[in-house]
Amino acid sequence: MRYISTRGAAPILDFRGATLNGLAADGGLYLPEAWPTLSREAIAGLAGLSYADTAVEIMLPFVGDTLTRAELKALCDTAYGRFSHAAVTPLVQIDEGQWLLELFHGPTLAFKDVALQLLGLLFERFLAGTDQHLTVIGATSGDTGSAAIDAVAGRTGVDIFMLHPVGRVSDVQRRQMTTVLAPNVHNIAIDGDFDTAQALVKAVFNDPDLSARYDLSAVNSINWARLMAQIVYYFYAAVRLGAPDRPVAFSVPTGNFGDIFAGYVAAQMGLPVARLIVATNVNDILHRALTVGDYSKGLVQQTPTPSMDIQVSSNFERLLFDLGGRDGIALSAQMAGFESAGAMRLTNAQSQGAAALLSSERVDVDSMSMAMRWASEKAGQIIDPHTAIGLAAAQRAGLDVPVVTLATAHPAKFRDAVERATGVRPELPARVGDLFDRTERYVTLPATKAAIAAYLDGHAVRT
Repeated sequence: MRYISTRGAAPILDFRGATLNGLAADGGLYLPEAWPTLSREAIAGLAGLSYADTAVEIMLPFVGDTLTRAELKALCDTAYGRFSHAAVTPLVQIDEGQWLLELFHGPTLAFKDVALQLLGLLFERFLAGTDQHLTVIGATSGDTGSAAIDAVAGRTGVDIFMLHPVGRVSDVQRRQMTTVLAPNVHNIAIDGDFDTAQALVKAVFNDPDLSARYDLSAVNSINWARLMAQIVYYFYAAVRLGAPDRPVAFSVPTGNFGDIFAGYVAAQMGLPVARLIVATNVNDILHRALTVGDYSKGLVQQTPTPSMDIQVSSNFERLLFDLGGRDGIALSAQMAGFESAGAMRLTNAQSQGAAALLSSERVDVDSMSMAMRWASEKAGQIIDPHTAIGLAAAQRAGLDVPVVTLATAHPAKFRDAVERATGVRPELPARVGDLFDRTERYVTLPATKAAIAAYLDGHAVRT
C-alpha cells in the first residue's frame, strides 16, 4: 500500500512512513493511493468477530507489508485490551430506529482512544531498534490531547507537545492532559481558540528549519493511521445491524472532519452506508460547505461543545481531493486560495460527489439541550453535548434505515452542560475518579510560532 499527498508534491510513502511523518512535506495530508475494497462475503464474515479481530481484517490492507497479520493482531489486542467494555464500542438502542455507538470506553473516556491507543503502539513498534527520536506535536480542542498523551506517556523514543486553548476545554478535559507527569509529556496552553492552535502546529511542520531540527510527527487526525483505526467501528456497528444485507446510516458530531471521513472511507471500501449525517454546532463551516458550497471561515463561537468549536476542518481536504478526481495540483491551488482568503467555493464535482453520500445539519445550543433531555427522559440515556448534536441531527433526518449516532465522549467530561440540560450531574468512572486530586503541570505561552519554537528548543530532542 502506497500513500500519496493531497497536494501532489510530497514523496510517496509506505504505511510506516505515512504514520511517522503525519503531515506531508508539501503541506498536504496522506491517504492511500487507492481504496481497498471488501466483498459482500468478506463483510458478512465479520459477524461474530471480536472488535480486535474486526480491526485486523479492516486494517490489514492499509498496512501493506509493514506489519504481518500476527503483528497487527498483537497490537490490536493490546490497544483494545485497555477498554472497560468487552465490546470496545458497544451499540445501545434508544428507540425503534435509533442507536448510539458508545465510543467512550477507553482510558480517557472519548472516541479518540479508539485510534490513539493503537497509534501510540505503532509509534513504538516502528521506532524499535532505531536511533530515531520522534517529536510529536499536536493541537487539541479537548479530547485528542488527553487520548494522545495517555497513548504515548512513558514510551521510549517519543516526546509529545500538546497545545490546548486556554479556557476553551472542560475542566475534566484539561486535567486529563495536565495531570500526566511523565517526563516525555509537555502540555502547552495558548491564548486563542483551537483553530489558532491547529494553525501553529501546521506552521511548525511547514517550517524547514524546525523540520530539519526535529523529527516531527502528528497525532491529530491529519495522521492517516488515526483515521484508519476509526474506519473499524463503522464496520463493527453496521454488521451488527444487518450489513451487508441492510444499509445503515450514521450521524457524526463533526469538528475536524476526521471521524466522518472514516465513515466515508468505509463506504468506499464497500460498506452499505445509506447516509452520513455531518452534525455541526453553530460553528457551521461544514454545513455551509455541504449545503451551498461555501467553505469560508467565520469567527469561532464558544459553545458547550468545545471539540466542535472549529472553523477550519483539516480533514475536509481529504474529501475534496478524493471527490475532485485526486488532482493534487488543482487541490493545492484551491487550498492555497483558501489559506490566503479564508474562503473558497467547492467545485461542481466536489459538491455533487459529497451530496451522493453526505448531508448535514446545524444544531444550536437549545436543540442540543432538548436532545439531551429527550435521551434522558425517553431513552434512559445520559449523553454528552457533542453526542446530543449528533442525536438531534439524526432525529431530523427522517431516514427509514437504522441510524447510528456516534456517542463520542462520556457525559462526565462535560458535567456542567449535562446537569444544566438534564438535572443529572454524571460522575466520573472509578478508574479516573481521583482526577481532581492529582497535580497539574503545564506552561502557558503566547500563540506565536516563535514561542513554540523556543519551547521546543529547550525541551525536544534534536535529530
